[in-house]
Amino acid sequence: FQGTEAPRPPGAKDLHAYPWDKSCLKSMPVDPQQFKKLDAYALKVNVKSSVEELVKALLKQARTDLEKVRAIWMWICHHIEYDVVGYHNKSQLSSKPEDVLQMGKSICEGYAKLFEQMCSVAGIQCKKLSGHSKGYGYKTGQSFTGDSDHAWNAVYLEGRWHLLDSTWGSGSVDDAFTKFTYRYNEFYFLTHPALFINNHFPDNSNWQLLKPTLTLKEFENNMLHNSNFYTLGLLATHPETPIIRTVNGKASVSVDCRTNMLFMFKLKGTDEHGLMTLKKQGMKLDLYPQKTGRHKLEIFAKPSKAEASDDVYNCVLEYIVECESVDKAMRFPKDLHQPVGPSWFSERQGFLRPSHREPIIHTNDGRCSLTFTLGKDISVLSSLHSEDSSLTEDMGRPHILQIHRGNQIELKVHLPHAGNFVLKIYSKKKSDPGNYDYIFNYLITCLNTEVKWPAFPQRYSKWLEDYEILEPLSGLLPANRNVHFKLKMHGIAKVLVQAENTYPLTHNRGCWEGTCSTSGCREVFVMVHENANHSFYSHVLKYEVETQ
Repeated sequence: FQGTEAPRPPGAKDLHAYPWDKSCLKSMPVDPQQFKKLDAYALKVNVKSSVEELVKALLKQARTDLEKVRAIWMWICHHIEYDVVGYHNKSQLSSKPEDVLQMGKSICEGYAKLFEQMCSVAGIQCKKLSGHSKGYGYKTGQSFTGDSDHAWNAVYLEGRWHLLDSTWGSGSVDDAFTKFTYRYNEFYFLTHPALFINNHFPDNSNWQLLKPTLTLKEFENNMLHNSNFYTLGLLATHPETPIIRTVNGKASVSVDCRTNMLFMFKLKGTDEHGLMTLKKQGMKLDLYPQKTGRHKLEIFAKPSKAEASDDVYNCVLEYIVECESVDKAMRFPKDLHQPVGPSWFSERQGFLRPSHREPIIHTNDGRCSLTFTLGKDISVLSSLHSEDSSLTEDMGRPHILQIHRGNQIELKVHLPHAGNFVLKIYSKKKSDPGNYDYIFNYLITCLNTEVKWPAFPQRYSKWLEDYEILEPLSGLLPANRNVHFKLKMHGIAKVLVQAENTYPLTHNRGCWEGTCSTSGCREVFVMVHENANHSFYSHVLKYEVETQ
């Protein structure tokens, strides 16, 4: 083991550009997979007699300086635990490398000193650095005063300085700071300096290894992105400051990422006061807090891979939203489900080319029509929910009419009154006997208080999904009137409309047409004769007639 010469201070060739160029999470091209065998070996080494003996054992499988550093890193991250008791009672605590090794636990100072000592024995230049960190106890937007509160290391590899933090690589402490959990974190090994500065601010700014360097004020004001943020492939957020003020009761956040991700959010612990939409590479969130004051906003993400359904949502961002005024008009129905509107997710489920790409549909006359091209073998169900939830599911369905034309589906919606509604869309494979799965939803808003559309006519099971009602669309017919019927149906021998009397419809270019009088009856039925040789009729539609 050669003695190492005094570490040279960082120079121009050690520096990385700030802000991050979104290329690589590490400061040199390493793939954790290349260390698989070495890592497995380092974890098994069990030598506690002295730092020298431990290093000697670890280096048996390490050839290059990079491999030596990796073996030391791996061993410390899995064998030294954070001393939560010592943290509260520092006078009893020794950070000397030999003591840390014997005890098997320490605080950041001890991790960093042990790392430095082990590198020195291995003949690798290493320096212990200290500074401020956004770690345990950090509050969004706080300022840093007084002495530094954290320690980490720089190592000299392949002609450049690199940064790492074995304390944070080893695991985490709980919120009460009473319990440490080993949870290895690859992110803090040779972290790219433009990402390391996110939560490490060294006392000596040269050790940021950045050009330009950041001031403490910039460090304080910068958004904290935790390691989950980068490990999951997220790239950027807007705004880049941790405190957001509402403008006219609204605040907006967006996240960019490399691939499609699933997101969720909590504003003061609930996702009721926002509209989140999934984008091709990220998400957008509009918030409408319904109380003034400071609210905590948390954003969670998980990969979208189908096979990764057991993945949990990880918290990737925290903001403080300062709300000065409330926009009462943007109070959403309880039934609204995040995310809102169509996305790559609904597309993946077979809902292609949506006519409405935005999450909110505004209608002035209380009517709207949505169309999609459907993937193969898909059966669709939809329901309408209002904020006063007087629309039970069955009440809600008659206000939507589904029309299939080939692989196109149209959803016609006639609102029963003004207000905010949720249109939920479900699907299943036609070949599956099982239940429908919820896919996505829209918010439909109508301010026009004159609006009062009756339900569509009731459809019976013999009404096939590619039949179409051209007229009358209203399920409530005027009394004592001649009403014109026009229905698109196929594969049928005869159609009758049964009121007080029975009226046959005539077949003309794929449509059945005719007129029926509504006088003297409360209900009107449409019946079909599937086979001319049978005398059996099936009910397909039912209309109500207005009372006098």
